[in-house]
Amino acid sequence: LAQAPEAEFPPLPEADEAGNLPAVEFARASLARKIIRRRRAAGLTQADLARRAGIRPETLNRIERGRSTPSIATVEKITRAIERLEVDLSGLKA
Repeated sequence: LAQAPEAEFPPLPEADEAGNLPAVEFARASLARKIIRRRRAAGLTQADLARRAGIRPETLNRIERGRSTPSIATVEKITRAIERLEVDLSGLKA
């Protein structure tokens, strides 16, 4: 699950003639890809993760598509929700 085809992730922006990437667009796409990989590895749907994180599913969808820049508080909510589940899952495997 964590190794989804590249087409399922938001595209990374193209570099300009000097090889520079647009910072905001790159950060959005990079964050989105990380969240998608971890969410899928944990076996969560967008709705599941949104509920666990206490955010709206529409918000998570926009973040995962690279369409919005989340606040630090929102990123922390998402991270904590995934980490709690990862800890729970690792306890089941032990």
